[in-house]
Amino acid sequence: MSCFLSKLFKKSRTYKVYGPQGGLDIKCTLPEGFNTATDRCPMVILMHGFISSKRMPPISFLTGALTKAGYATISFDFNAHGKSEGEFINMTLGSEIQDAKAIYDYVCALPYVSDVAFLGHSQGGVIAGMLAGELEELERKPKCLVQLAPAAVLKDDALAGQCMGKKYDAKNPPEFVNVFFHKLGRKFILEAQNMPIYEQSRKYSGKVCLVHGTNDKIVPLEYSQRYHEAYGDSQLHVIEGESHFMTKCKEQWVDLVVAFLNDNLR
Repeated sequence: MSCFLSKLFKKSRTYKVYGPQGGLDIKCTLPEGFNTATDRCPMVILMHGFISSKRMPPISFLTGALTKAGYATISFDFNAHGKSEGEFINMTLGSEIQDAKAIYDYVCALPYVSDVAFLGHSQGGVIAGMLAGELEELERKPKCLVQLAPAAVLKDDALAGQCMGKKYDAKNPPEFVNVFFHKLGRKFILEAQNMPIYEQSRKYSGKVCLVHGTNDKIVPLEYSQRYHEAYGDSQLHVIEGESHFMTKCKEQWVDLVVAFLNDNLR
């Protein structure tokens, strides 16, 4: 009964932005005293990770610090996550890139937004990098990019037939793999195996800030190092003892992100 009511609630919602699987739930925050009719400021688009949401760390840590620093933010739930529409079995990297692009188009149409930065964590970091590379070719790229523990490991995991401890036949994946009560679809796996993550991301020519913890048990540090080598203008900050969800050294890495944006987004 509760599941039925949850689906009914989702379908009755009104959404401002739509991706390939339907409505995307968004949350905008503005600096204190900001007047959308007369003022302008930069906006940071925040992208969460796999089986996460805009309400979970580390994305949830950022809105307050960024608005205090004078930035608007927009966080959103990718399709089939949080309060957005869609079925998890149909979620792919491609569908998330389309979600993020729809959010970007929405933000660019807001009259009070001066410039835009992308900030993504884990799988959201992969999406942010790939979309930035795609937009580079369209000559409408974001001004700068922040990637927190970007999970490019997902491609190697798909090729190896594993996800969060779940094993499967990589050459002939099943219809879905149960991962923490979510059905990861065959389409996601096959697409991830062939996704040109670094090749697409490296097309982005803007400034990039990479942040990764030494105690990340989900995405090894080497994946951020490979991003750092791929980009033409990036900085890599390694946080000693920090975990994948970046809850241990919050003030340290948040200050790094704010400083990077102050240098490159204003």
